[in-house]
Amino acid sequence: MTAALVTRQSPNDLYELVEVELPLTDWVTVEQDRIDQFADATGDHQWIHVDPQRASTGPYGKPIAHGYLSLSLLGPLFANVLEIVGASMVVNYGLEKVRFPAPLPVDSKVRLASKIISATEVTGGVQIVVRATLETEGGSKPICVADAVFRYFA
Repeated sequence: MTAALVTRQSPNDLYELVEVELPLTDWVTVEQDRIDQFADATGDHQWIHVDPQRASTGPYGKPIAHGYLSLSLLGPLFANVLEIVGASMVVNYGLEKVRFPAPLPVDSKVRLASKIISATEVTGGVQIVVRATLETEGGSKPICVADAVFRYFA
C-alpha cells in the first residue's frame, strides 16, 4: 500500500492546508546497513549505533539509530504525502524545534505523521511549518518530533 498523496496546484494552495492532518506515510524499516552508512557519512561511529554485539549488552539491547538519522528521514517521507504541482522549487529552510523522545532500535519500522501548523508569504512563494512526528510500529512514544520549515516557490 502506498500512502495517499495530497496534491495541490500552487504554493498559494498551502494556506488551505493549515491545521490539516496529512496522510500517514507507509512504514519504512531502518536496518543496520542504513545506520552504518549514516555513521560513515557523518563520522559518528559510536558503539551504540554500529556495534551490534556490544550494543546487545547496552541499555537498549540492540543498536539504535542516530537521532540525526531519524531526523534525516523527515524530508523524504514528507515528500510522499504532499505535492505542489506548480512549485518550481521546494527548499528545506530549517527547523524550529526538534526532540527525540524515544530511541529508534535497529530493524524498527517507522512512519511519518504530519500537519502543517502555519503558512506565511515569503518573496516568491509560501513558507510552511510542518509538525512532523516520526513514530515506530508498536512504540508508545514518537522517536522524533520536529517543526520543519519548507519554502515552496512558484
